[in-house]
Amino acid sequence: MYSVLIVEDDPMIAELNRRYLERDGRFTVSHSFGLPRRALDWLRQNTPNLIILDFYMPQMNGLEFLRAIRAAGVESDVIMITAANDAATVEALTRLGVVDYLVKPFAYERFCQALDAFCRRRTAVRAGTLDQSALDHLLHASSSASLPKGMQPQTQERILACMRANPDHPFTCEEVAAASGLSVVTVRRYMGHMAREGQLTGDMNYSTGGRPCLVYRLVT
Repeated sequence: MYSVLIVEDDPMIAELNRRYLERDGRFTVSHSFGLPRRALDWLRQNTPNLIILDFYMPQMNGLEFLRAIRAAGVESDVIMITAANDAATVEALTRLGVVDYLVKPFAYERFCQALDAFCRRRTAVRAGTLDQSALDHLLHASSSASLPKGMQPQTQERILACMRANPDHPFTCEEVAAASGLSVVTVRRYMGHMAREGQLTGDMNYSTGGRPCLVYRLVT
């Protein structure tokens, strides 16, 4: 499970970010700060896997905060959530290790795409080595852009949300269909695609006592 720090001075947005994260069984919120200097003090003793960071804050802005934590040796990945979208700011933040940039207001599905991309990067790093195809997919592909014609990111996210609620459970298509309210045929198509894309693993379950069935797990 990945640990997350939220740095956001708006309590309502901080709580919304927390709820989004807690829907995803791969993440746990370690702490949340409304003042960046308090967050900086905490980071001198703790290193979360991921920081969800606002740009416009009292005391220092997101760019100044990033410079401070990098100078302190904090190497956590950062997802920036803000209304600041000028090219110079985005370029400066990217150079300091911002791995995704969500411009307010953003949809829940886009937040989930950022989390999925973070998890893919972490999984790839643990793998040790990557061929060109894997690198291209990791660096340039998004979960929605890779969907075949006729498939919708909202439907894919609906399926993934059901699986994230119990990330270690091996799911059948029938179980996901019942939980999501989608048809088994639709779920089977999407889960097959996500398995080919490396978002899920698929294995045959021979322990049912009857006919073997295909089960899927999230790649974490």
